[in-house]
Amino acid sequence: MNKRLKTLLIKTRRQVFSEMVGNNPSLFHGEGYDFSELREYRIGDDIRKIDWTITAKLQKPYVKLFHEERELSVVTACMMGGSLFFGTNRIKQEVVAEVSAILGYSAVKNGDLFTGAIVSETVEQIERPTKRIFGVNRFVEQVDGMPLLGRHADYQEGLRQLFRRLKRRSLLFVIGDFLAPVDLALLSRRHEVVAIIIRDRFEENPTPLGQVHLVDPETGATLQTHLGQKSVRHYRERVIENDRILYRHLHKHRIRFIKIYTDEEPFGKLVKLFGGRV
Repeated sequence: MNKRLKTLLIKTRRQVFSEMVGNNPSLFHGEGYDFSELREYRIGDDIRKIDWTITAKLQKPYVKLFHEERELSVVTACMMGGSLFFGTNRIKQEVVAEVSAILGYSAVKNGDLFTGAIVSETVEQIERPTKRIFGVNRFVEQVDGMPLLGRHADYQEGLRQLFRRLKRRSLLFVIGDFLAPVDLALLSRRHEVVAIIIRDRFEENPTPLGQVHLVDPETGATLQTHLGQKSVRHYRERVIENDRILYRHLHKHRIRFIKIYTDEEPFGKLVKLFGGRV
């Protein structure tokens, strides 16, 4: 494990385990807590279970009682293609790894099962469900270290394989740049799907650069061209149309989504996605 990745894991672990305070122990909650009843606080009760609204109204501390929790299955599916090997601040692959770490640590902290999957044209890797930090670290290291140059991005078959392999209903995070066509309709029938779009600002809004030498990170094909105002305008229009189709698809299937740029802090954006419940 290289120094940069070690630093990233330490930072994300500190964010999840140190900065998440109060009544909410994780970014997300499982199906796990079935409300049973309210009763007055007794010495020894977990103060995180105090219902502060009822306490304020009745001027006595009351706690919420719950039925036995059921584990939530949290799955992170990283769509790994050559286009992730790009970034002006840092490459998108590193951000995908950081987001995976935050979600994995949050699942572990919440006592839920975490499963990591790497998807391209097939399901290339799927980790066994774990509740251990070591398991999260191992998956993040695989994501961060995966060779991407020359890796073709056609995720449809890979996502169909993922659907067949995930038997248990899960909270499923699909992470990638979503520049290639992606159909999440099938997965959304069984799972609660959340799409996390990782982008670099330059790839959405490039500036004219004049004569350039371009390399396709998926195929290795090269192109000498002039990147002027007209070319940039045409490119931007294609990106906007791609996202219009993507957002329509996500809204149609009631899939929550968020976009994280390479110059942003993923932790803060994920907190926002889940309504600031930290």
